[in-house]
Amino acid sequence: MHGVILSELQKYVEARHGSAAWPALLRDAGLGTKLFSPFQTYPDAEVMAIVAAASKTTGKPVGLILEDFGEFMAPDLLGLYRALIKPEWRTLDLLEHTEATIHRVVRARTPDAKPPELKVARIREHEVVINYASPRKLCAVAKGIVRGIAKHFGERISLIDTACMHRGAPQCTISVRIIASGQLTL
Repeated sequence: MHGVILSELQKYVEARHGSAAWPALLRDAGLGTKLFSPFQTYPDAEVMAIVAAASKTTGKPVGLILEDFGEFMAPDLLGLYRALIKPEWRTLDLLEHTEATIHRVVRARTPDAKPPELKVARIREHEVVINYASPRKLCAVAKGIVRGIAKHFGERISLIDTACMHRGAPQCTISVRIIASGQLTL
């Protein structure tokens, strides 16, 4: 896992639960007083141990924590990669171009960082379908990031996962649709 994600996770935990929560989670996760650098990579198991400890502490399901975390870190990710984002892009445009712009740069700069593979298809003017594949199975983080991106652009979305690796599918399939003002969501 890329250290930037761990740095963001620490910021998330401290924002939601105070500065004392992070060292407590590290202890509960069996990581002691470990420090994480945003410029290194770390075993995925360490992140999952921290999230599992957070789930146990808060009583919230891991999936909800991961989705909330994804939404929380979206503004920082948008800031970090703003030079790659065209000014005219909005939510669906950014999603459609993430793999060819942002993930391409992440892979080139940090070969050990393995962002998920995203295949995004624009199926209508106001809808894309994302096929998410990653051995980490962190589709909940991806859904949270999508929500955070939409919030950044002031757009309302409907997000439906039609297939999920956690339900036995080989990849996750997530439909993201922009909701027009006054339109009901299902």
